[in-house]
Formats: sequence, structure tokens, C-alpha cells
Amino acid sequence: MKSEALTSTSFSTMYDGLRNQDCTAPIGLFDSGVGGLSVYKHLAQQLPAERYVYYADTLHVPYGNRDSDDIEALTLIAVEWLYQQGCKLIVIACNSASAHALDAARRHYPQMPIVGLVPALKPAVLDSQSGHVAVLATKATLNGTLLNQVITNIAAPNNTIVTKYFDPMLVPWVEAGMPTTTDTAQRLRQQVKHFADENVDYLVLGCTHYPFFKDFLTYEINARQLSMQIIDSGSAIATRVQYLLAERHLLAKKSTLMQIEQTGICSEYTRYPLTFYASKYDYKLSGLVRRLLGSQTQINYVV
Repeated sequence: MKSEALTSTSFSTMYDGLRNQDCTAPIGLFDSGVGGLSVYKHLAQQLPAERYVYYADTLHVPYGNRDSDDIEALTLIAVEWLYQQGCKLIVIACNSASAHALDAARRHYPQMPIVGLVPALKPAVLDSQSGHVAVLATKATLNGTLLNQVITNIAAPNNTIVTKYFDPMLVPWVEAGMPTTTDTAQRLRQQVKHFADENVDYLVLGCTHYPFFKDFLTYEINARQLSMQIIDSGSAIATRVQYLLAERHLLAKKSTLMQIEQTGICSEYTRYPLTFYASKYDYKLSGLVRRLLGSQTQINYVV
């Protein structure tokens, strides 16, 4: 069933400018689930003084199997919600949503800087020595315009083969804690070997869940002594966000970091805690977020 699309009059920024130009305003992140937390980790490391609001559309997860119109409608709803929270910049931390709705979001919010995710295929193609790279992603991302434009405009002229790989069990495997004895883990091991046999020298992680099993892949690659690199777009996204905020003079000042009192002296600094919202209650969500981030995070629910 398709989501109800909002009319243009529903979107605040069709009439407003940027709602909040205060440097202390938060950065908004959106994903259909918890995969976008891999992007948040890059952002928090590179921009520790910022405040972050994360919206997980757990009511409609996953997006990867939905059609383009449905993904666009859901994405616009999520972006509007983050806009209403006063965010100064929004990251669509979902490859499927970026592939099918980034342009629409930017059209509806022309004054709001919106950053989308594109699998890091371009740098992989340009750096490849073997002329063969592989992209691991959802069907929606693999079939999306953004990825295929890179294949047409960058890979093909460079005579680089791009192999697309999709396994519907990878996301559930990540959310189950990535147990190494499962069929999914064994299938991934076999796929790494197959890629090596095909002379693939770059693995592009094109879903935000996938960086969470980067250590698993690295172990398999090193154990087999393979010449294969792993790349994802998280670091590049953080750099892009930093550039856009600096360009608009919206970077948070380091002096705005929260202070922790120890023995009566405020001398130690820490990041603001992540503000996490989900669109549907799930009793497993708190434990999953804690496992992925390595810390306890309060889960709020949108009503």
C-alpha cells in the first residue's frame, strides 16, 4: 500500500526561508531504520560540538523493497518532521531514500541544505587497479538513478566493471548482532571469495547498515590475504556537512559543548547525547541502538 503523498501546501519551506539559522540548532538525520547510525558516528566524530536529531521511520521499514513513489512520499514526510524540529541541515542517511527522493526533497526545501547518500562508487572506480569493483546495496539503491549515473558516466568510460550484489538477509543479520555462525555470515564469506576470484579490488558498502559489518569483512579479507579494499560514504558525508555548515556560518562553536562537573570543576567536555525518535514502538529498539552505538540512548516515539 502506498503512503499518502503530501500536497505542496503541506510543506512549510515552500513559503518560508531557512527556519533556524542559529549555529546551535541541531543537524537532522533520517533513515528508515537504524542503519543511518553509521553515518551519525562519522558526523559525531568529525563534528563533536553539534547536536543531532535522528528520525527512524520504523513504521515503514524497510524502504529497499518499496517503489520510487512510495519512497519519495515517506521521505518528504520525514524531512518535514525534521524541519519542524528546527534543524539547520538535514542528512538523508538512507541510500534508498537518497536514490529516489533526494531531488524532490531539495525542490520542496530550496533554502534547507539537504545532504544525500550516494554509494562511494566513484572513488572506488577511479582508484581501482583491477578494473572491477563490487557494490553491496539494496535493490532500490542498485536500481536508483544516482548509482547508475556513476556507472554510465564514470565506470564505463574508465572500462571498469561494476558488479551489483544484493542479499535481503544482510540488514536483519546486522540488527541481530551479526552472529558469525549463521547462513548469512557464511554466504557473505563465500561472496567475498567469489569477488576475489573475479579480481574485484574494491567493495563498496552501499547501505548504511553495512558499515557495521566492515570489521567482519576486513577479517575475512585479511585471513585470506586478499588485495581488496572496503569503502563507504560516511566520512565523505561528514566532510560535506562540515563544508555546508561552514559556508553558511552555522558550525557549532566548541564552547557550546556540554560540560561535566567533576569535583566541582567543569573541565571535561563531552558530546551532546543523540536525540533519537522512531515512528513505531519496538521493544527491541533500545537494545539494538545500544549495541550499534556502544552506549545507552533514550528512544522517543513520534505520535
